[in-house]
Amino acid sequence: METTQLEKFNIIGLAIRTTNQNGQSGIDIPKLWSRFMMENVISRVPGKVDSAIYCIYTDYEGDYTKPYTTLLGFKVDNLNNIPAGLTGKAFDAGKYTNFNAKGKFEDGVVFAMWTRIWESDLPRNYIADFEVYGENTADGEVQVDIFIGVE
Repeated sequence: METTQLEKFNIIGLAIRTTNQNGQSGIDIPKLWSRFMMENVISRVPGKVDSAIYCIYTDYEGDYTKPYTTLLGFKVDNLNNIPAGLTGKAFDAGKYTNFNAKGKFEDGVVFAMWTRIWESDLPRNYIADFEVYGENTADGEVQVDIFIGVE
């Protein structure tokens, strides 16, 4: 776990509004991933900076127990050309604490890391938190960086 300053970045992808209450995000977010793959979003996003997939949690109505937006997409160089049906959003520079989830995806390693984060006393700012699925994600084995926005 390390805290770092990240530069401003832009994301284009699919977005939904959800909540962690009553396990709703556990239904909505897998559906978003399925739609993301079925609609071949990777081929629709212009100006991708790299091939990493970003799963961003933002527009919180309070803390992690309140509704928020999940944006699943790619980092792009600008938001000048947002394809129909997709959402683009700019995220300001800020401080983030980085966690790393490693293991088998089906064993729930990402969710287990989120549980640790929710139970921690991090001074979260609830502006944006995100997961980065990069080249180290393959064949059920994942290495996912989770960045938590902090004060």
